[in-house]
Amino acid sequence: MILNNIIFSLSNLIENRVPEKYLIRFQEALLSSGIFTIASQLLSIIIIAIIAFSSLLSLLFIIFSLDLIIAIIMGIAIPPGILIAYIIIKAEKRADEIERASPDFLRQLSSMLRVGLSFENALSDLSKYGSGPLYDEIRRAVIEIKIGRDFDETIMAMVHRLKSKNLERTFKIILEARKSGGSLADIIDDVSQDLRAIIALKRERRSSVMMAIMFLVISAIIAAPFALGMIGIYSSFMSELGQGSDLIETSKIAAGSYIVIHSILAGFIIALIMYGNLKKGIKFSIPLTIAAYSIFYIISNFGASFLAFT
Repeated sequence: MILNNIIFSLSNLIENRVPEKYLIRFQEALLSSGIFTIASQLLSIIIIAIIAFSSLLSLLFIIFSLDLIIAIIMGIAIPPGILIAYIIIKAEKRADEIERASPDFLRQLSSMLRVGLSFENALSDLSKYGSGPLYDEIRRAVIEIKIGRDFDETIMAMVHRLKSKNLERTFKIILEARKSGGSLADIIDDVSQDLRAIIALKRERRSSVMMAIMFLVISAIIAAPFALGMIGIYSSFMSELGQGSDLIETSKIAAGSYIVIHSILAGFIIALIMYGNLKKGIKFSIPLTIAAYSIFYIISNFGASFLAFT
């Protein structure tokens, strides 16, 4: 009950302080990812998570006599990073689900047009029986058409919400064919087959590059953190012998920076291999960086005790 009151108060504060246009954009990003939570409430939860996580990490770092600044940085960065990665993964999963359902939807639409239904009626009938994000958007489009919104404008708005380039091209072809008066059923059937072939090709490409992706993941979160974490072990060992130096401590910081840069680059390379699109690299870079640096930090600071050096 207390937590709900805190979230409610923070939510009201965010709505009053943050410009409405930014909250609307964030809310649209959540909805397009299939996350049906009020934007201000989710931001409130993230703020509470940052405070709680920072406090917990600070306490642990104080107990183990570690750098408190790193604890605060991790506490501030990790909850938003996890949220961003979750939103991106959910959006990608939703887009894949929509594309998988599209060929069957188009085939059914073609069949209904062949039996004499109009395009609007065919969409309306299909929206009543399907399930999933594609059919949810179809139902919304049907309602907008019924209340008087322009048909072409409604369809293009729906395509924009679906965030699929394949479907965008598909519906543009359908709208152009509808205007030209061609055989709409045959065109939709052909587009459905082409879309099915594109999806199959995309799956084949992903499976063919899995070995390269696994190599990059292992390199980013296992090989590099363990190898460079040995610098921390060496530093502890030399300190025990009274041979510590600023150079050794500086090399430890440099190694941590390298881990972060290496993980970010590995994420973007994975996105380039899988999708041919660097913009999707953030989906991989965030979890890789968090995992890699966590492993590196554990090895650097506690590896010596594991090996009985201290």
